[in-house]
Amino acid sequence: MTETVLPSPPRVGMVSLGCPKNLVDSERILTKLRADGYAMSPDYAGADVVLVNTCGFLDSAKEESLEAIGEAIAENGRVIVTGCMGDEAAAIRARFPQVLAISGAHQYESVVGAVHEAAPVPPSPFLDLVPERDLKLTPRHYSYLKISEGCNHRCSFCIIPSIRGDLVSRRPDAILREAEKLVAAGTRELLVISQDTSAYGIDIRNEPRLWQGREVRPHMTDLARELGRIAPWVRLHYVYPYPHVDQVVPLMAEGLVLPYLDIPFQHAAPNVLRAMKRPANEAKVLERLRGWRAICPDIAIRSSFVVGFPGETEADFEYLLDWLDEAQLDRVGAFRFEPVAGAPANALPDPVPEEIKEERYARLMERTAAISAAKLQAKIGRTLEVIIDAVDAESGGATGRSQADAPEIDGEVQLRDAGHLSVGDIVAVEVEDADEHDLYGVPVGSAR
Repeated sequence: MTETVLPSPPRVGMVSLGCPKNLVDSERILTKLRADGYAMSPDYAGADVVLVNTCGFLDSAKEESLEAIGEAIAENGRVIVTGCMGDEAAAIRARFPQVLAISGAHQYESVVGAVHEAAPVPPSPFLDLVPERDLKLTPRHYSYLKISEGCNHRCSFCIIPSIRGDLVSRRPDAILREAEKLVAAGTRELLVISQDTSAYGIDIRNEPRLWQGREVRPHMTDLARELGRIAPWVRLHYVYPYPHVDQVVPLMAEGLVLPYLDIPFQHAAPNVLRAMKRPANEAKVLERLRGWRAICPDIAIRSSFVVGFPGETEADFEYLLDWLDEAQLDRVGAFRFEPVAGAPANALPDPVPEEIKEERYARLMERTAAISAAKLQAKIGRTLEVIIDAVDAESGGATGRSQADAPEIDGEVQLRDAGHLSVGDIVAVEVEDADEHDLYGVPVGSAR
């Protein structure tokens, strides 16, 4: 009997840069390519073509993207570029004329078409099978769930709307179906992402959908409630503090959604917020924070801030530090202002000198580290739920995260006597020690 010899499928390599939204885009692209019969390559040498999914948010991110393109060309030679820098095709081609194709953010069909042209799949029914579940770039136990594209805000420092367009929300039933598939495939934690999660559904507000026999509005609260019925952990990112966010906090107190909000405040000084074209009502935000904590005392608030924005005075910066002392945010990241090509903020007067940016950045990080350390010290002796990210069976140690910690951007929980646990387990942990960013403890309950 003659055996059928299957043709080797073309292999695709991927370099994914930037935020989790880009990561989701990369997963979608790779999933489609896998469904079309392509194999994935973990390195340059084994790839027939390399995709570079770029970030274009800041000039430093653009430079990182260009460096990644250059490395891929040097190591492989056959490179396709996509992502946020795709709108700057002329600049990319001027530096790398040998790039095979360039497309913008979430232009999945263009990317896949370019791969088909660069490295066609030999026709074979054995290679054209759709995989049982989406290809993932994150560990099996947590997944990013994108609920919308684009943004309706016009912040003066940001070019995201010009890259990704205005808000376009996904149907709630489509999101919930994806969530069910992810959980069935092993996901324990869903990380909900978009440019503005609070705005989800305002473009399709009059289009409720049936889900398991009940009507679900395209609204942040309804979606969070339904997701909480599907996944053990649901974490909300990129939430603007609109009044309707108040409706989500009771879901956190009930345990349906993790008591965690990632809110990009960016600053607190009214003058700076106005220049940024962001809501300048910092006092009301403090009142809202107090209200949320009254409903859900364990709620963790993470945020990011820009220092050195054009026109930021020393008084503005001191105002921000005082505001942070009162707000007592759990997790804080900071960025030095960078002018981004195409952003209106570039034309603002009174740029802040680089040395002052650095000095203010250091002061802000010192202040927020002290707040974080005090908050974590207060958790010593408590028992917290922790999801396990890594286990070292040889040493008996494990690394996990509490409900207050998102992967890769927040702190960790280092465990002893935990070699019996598995990645993805959710377990009760007694906190024994803490530093500025991390907790240390021991499992005290059975994993679930």
